[in-house]
Amino acid sequence: MGRTEQYMQTSHVDRNHVDVVIIGGGMVGASLAIGLRNTLPESISIAVIEAVALSDDAPAGWQPSYDARSTALSEGTRRIFEALGVWQHIDQNAEPITDIHVSDRGHTGITRIKAEEHRVPALGYVVDNSWLGQILVSAVQERDGIDWLCPVSVKELTPEESGMIVALDTGKSLKAELVILADGGRSGLTRTLGIDIDESQYGQTAIVTNITPARHHQSVAYERFTDEGPMALLPRHNGDCALVWTMPEALAEERLQLVEDDFLAELQDRFGYRLGRFCKVGERFSYPLSLKQSREQVRTGLVVLGNAAHSLHPVAGQGFNLSLRDTQALADVLGAAGQQGQPLGGLDLLLSYVKGRQQDQHQTIGFSDKVVSLFSNDSLVLAGARNAGLLGMGLLFPVRDWFARQAMGLNR
Repeated sequence: MGRTEQYMQTSHVDRNHVDVVIIGGGMVGASLAIGLRNTLPESISIAVIEAVALSDDAPAGWQPSYDARSTALSEGTRRIFEALGVWQHIDQNAEPITDIHVSDRGHTGITRIKAEEHRVPALGYVVDNSWLGQILVSAVQERDGIDWLCPVSVKELTPEESGMIVALDTGKSLKAELVILADGGRSGLTRTLGIDIDESQYGQTAIVTNITPARHHQSVAYERFTDEGPMALLPRHNGDCALVWTMPEALAEERLQLVEDDFLAELQDRFGYRLGRFCKVGERFSYPLSLKQSREQVRTGLVVLGNAAHSLHPVAGQGFNLSLRDTQALADVLGAAGQQGQPLGGLDLLLSYVKGRQQDQHQTIGFSDKVVSLFSNDSLVLAGARNAGLLGMGLLFPVRDWFARQAMGLNR
């Protein structure tokens, strides 16, 4: 099969009924499709609906969620991808994080977290979204029993007693026992269904780009907190670093307009010279930051997943890893129900999934939000407290171990 045929394929669905419809073929939706195909009986049909065509001119698997950014995958996420049978392919272009360096600009408190100290091969892995997308989309398309509808948009969702009617822009409608919304943090379908979103603005914008330093990163990830906001510099497999730099919106607009040398000088001033002089910057992107949480994650015949369910600040690197744990739990719950012949869209079943995820979601969202709030505040009192905290973490292994296991997704 040629590349265009492989990545622009249309659906094999000839029927009007599909048991499970996943709306959104991004990293979360594709991962769930693989997990469900591994756990559900072969007789249960699955379809993935993706609105954006996969371009023949872009890397295979490229989509808006598979953009120029990189994602930090936790050790817990590596284990999930290994169970899904895709990690050996992802690992070909994944850079392990063997050391995390945490510092607070202008203060002496520094903590270093090392993989060997916590008895893991790596604290996490950094993967370009384009590569991760290629692997996941290929895995979805190669599996029998998953229909890939692309490019197809969902015009409307209509709840029924026994599921949902999914109206497509092709003029066709599908009747689904269960619909899973995994179409991102800007999901218009959640709004049309009347699902409320709680949103807290951080008053910050993230600049995301790739940086080439004079020194090799040696697989070290840097978390740097400043009076403007936190930044992360993550090691990439080619020796460059992925930058997530948060700051007030007006300041971000100014820095996006700077010529390359001036931008690198500003970054150097905020980060320091731990990696030597910054030599090159890639294309810069920006997006506003907020904490979003859906008030409903399930209804009869419906699950809200991924960024549509909860969208976190990126600097702690918890968002996708939390969503992937959600997908694993959902696949396990639905797989067990499917093997027993239970209805997949039943409210009691879906509520059991939500109940099982509450502690992890609450703990992870709270951890991410408190880290950002603590380290984005220029209060002298808080500055002293976090400096003491970093010093204490460096001295006390139990505290450092808890922090590391939380970041690795292993405190569950």
